[in-house]
Amino acid sequence: MERVEISKLYRKNNLYENKTNEITVCGWVRSLRCSKKIGFIDLNDGSCISSLQVVFKDKLKNFEEISHIGVGACISVLGVLVSTPLAAQLFEFHATSISIKGASTSDYPLQKKKHSLEYMRTIAHLRARTNTFSSIFRIRSSASYAIHKFLQEDDFNYIHTPIITGNDAEGAGEAFSVTSFDLKNEKLKKFDFSKDFFGKHVMLTVSGQLQAECMATALSKVYTFAPTFRAENSNTQRHAAEFWMLEPEIAFANLNDIINLASRLIKYIVKHVLNFCEKDLEFLNKTYDEKLLIRLENILQTDFDVITYTQAINILEDSENNFEYEVSWGKDLQSEHERYLTEKIFKKPIFVIDYPKNIKAFYMRQNDDEKTVAAMDMLFPGIGEMIGGSQREERLDLLLKRIKELNLKKEDYWWYLELRKYGTVEHSGFGLGFERLLMFLTSFSNIRDVMPFPRTVKNAEF
Repeated sequence: MERVEISKLYRKNNLYENKTNEITVCGWVRSLRCSKKIGFIDLNDGSCISSLQVVFKDKLKNFEEISHIGVGACISVLGVLVSTPLAAQLFEFHATSISIKGASTSDYPLQKKKHSLEYMRTIAHLRARTNTFSSIFRIRSSASYAIHKFLQEDDFNYIHTPIITGNDAEGAGEAFSVTSFDLKNEKLKKFDFSKDFFGKHVMLTVSGQLQAECMATALSKVYTFAPTFRAENSNTQRHAAEFWMLEPEIAFANLNDIINLASRLIKYIVKHVLNFCEKDLEFLNKTYDEKLLIRLENILQTDFDVITYTQAINILEDSENNFEYEVSWGKDLQSEHERYLTEKIFKKPIFVIDYPKNIKAFYMRQNDDEKTVAAMDMLFPGIGEMIGGSQREERLDLLLKRIKELNLKKEDYWWYLELRKYGTVEHSGFGLGFERLLMFLTSFSNIRDVMPFPRTVKNAEF
């Protein structure tokens, strides 16, 4: 008999309620209570946060066996849904037969009701079975879908940029190298990349932006949504070595256009998650942060302010706050500066634009003052930078000059430069750190808790 997800049983106008027809449900045992005549199982299949109460009686042939199954066991139950309007739950499931798909032992790690988040990171293969992490990962799925839906409805083309690349898009040198050489061979003293698989030094991508620019100059509106990698030796709560990036790129667009796009996108995602992950958000709101729902609702009613980098520096310099990192024009904003601006001054997300060119990537368009570039960062309370983008430098002479200033190899970017040679066009784009968005959507402060299997310094266990 075809399995019915538990989430479908909780939907309004339930087709299964009070029907004599038997249905099958499957899932994992959250808890078991049993007497000599009757037993109760809390069953969850991950389709929603709510568990289903399964009632089984001694009429079952394997009543004794089922009475002693362990927490965490996987079972299949054939039975009938029965309305119980006077009880704590709306309905319960009366079993006519139960089969054990996979038994569980007494050392199952999720026996207790509560575990610390730190401990849960050590059992990432099991933590999605808890209410906390199943909620987070359903929200993650819903937010992913919202991204695609929003951009597809706005006539963007979804493109797939390479994971393996021959250039570091950011020019920061924090990329993982990729090789087919046997690194365990002690005789291998020196790499000759011309003899390697690709015939050159290649890396895991830090961004799909440069390739997305190629596609935007042909398809006008494109986006890539994929894993990216940074070999940054950082153990902060906001950094991971592997993370997902959304990168829209638009031809015939300037900085104001992508600020508008970013604002509309964020509000769309928040609204979508509020609509489709209501129970998960209510659980997180009740369990972890009682202001989560209010904060998300406020996003929908909020206009995001835009200030220049120079204005931001003036605000920070005039404040009486004792920052750990020095504030001065020409230095990049640190997380504490970004949070001060969003949490203490504006009390909402803001855009900071027109950064000094010396702290930004080579591809950003130089402003007329020749000191700043047409860049923007979207800063969020509690998170800091969530989106970073810019209008791209479409003028070949200025792009060549910038590449030379930063001592980058022009030959590594020959194809990128040719975009400025053959039909150059004003174009802009940004990168959205997907996990940082999820941190805001769930109120979790550590990026490791919104990733199924986080990759961080000294951590690639699963």
